[in-house]
Amino acid sequence: MSDPTRVAIACQGGGSHTAYTAGVLEELFRECDWDDEFELVGISGASGGAFNALAAWYGFVSEGPDRAAELVDAIWNDLAATEFGDRLLNGWLKQLNALHAAGVPLPEVSPYDVPGEEIGKTRIREVLETHVDFDEIEAFCTREAPELVVGTVDVNAGVFETFVDEAVTVEAVLASAAVPNAFQAVEIHGHYHWDALFSQNPPIDDLMGQPPARKPEELWIVQVNPQTFEGEPKTVEEIADRRNELSGNISMNQELRFVEQVNEWIEDGRLPPEEFSKTAIHRIAMGKRFGASSKIDRDPDFLDELQALGRERCGEFLDGR
Repeated sequence: MSDPTRVAIACQGGGSHTAYTAGVLEELFRECDWDDEFELVGISGASGGAFNALAAWYGFVSEGPDRAAELVDAIWNDLAATEFGDRLLNGWLKQLNALHAAGVPLPEVSPYDVPGEEIGKTRIREVLETHVDFDEIEAFCTREAPELVVGTVDVNAGVFETFVDEAVTVEAVLASAAVPNAFQAVEIHGHYHWDALFSQNPPIDDLMGQPPARKPEELWIVQVNPQTFEGEPKTVEEIADRRNELSGNISMNQELRFVEQVNEWIEDGRLPPEEFSKTAIHRIAMGKRFGASSKIDRDPDFLDELQALGRERCGEFLDGR
């Protein structure tokens, strides 16, 4: 019997749209044979993708693939706006975001000037800590365990910063989702950090930099932002949406291009195959445009729709292998 294929999964960020990623991961962990066919060597995430990567990794290393699928679903169930007051707030924020995307002039307000700004961050912290015992992470970071990578931006140093394995704390995950115009920066080791949408979205370099015996043979990208756009963006909303999509894709495509370049050098004989191995890239893309303004929408029906789409797209991906 041949050895399992080494796989790394990279989860792109994109606010509520990353409920799509939860659906993809549910299907991957329930339907794939993680004993004989595949070996998970790493999983990374940015912003909302970091929630998914963390939940999947923790479930996988603690109890196995079925638990990984359960945890990503549980986290999004808890993040959904189900209570009456939360639904009202969600609807109000959706309307404001839609007006802003349509070009309606609205006052710009710093999150440091908004009363109760920390409520949202506290809610996310409580959800994460309900399902993940962060004190256990270090013990699970063995040589055989898949690598866990969370991406952020170091505001002070002006560089991308990833947190790997035992360095992943609840603060690191909160920082990965700290959108500057919505949340205050998160302080870690004396530096302030923002949302990873500015940076490696999702982190790929760390996954590819593992020792040869752990380097992924396949890299599965769960892509939330549409890659292409037909025609010319003309309306204010179309322009804003496309700018948002590009900001989430360009750094990812640059990292993927380097992976492809290494593959080409190996193919051309410029790198010795006994020291370097090729990595096949697969994208599990959403393939549907919802608009950037809905990236803050936590309506349970909307999140369920995204998760169902993720399961569907993942099923298509697995059937096409």
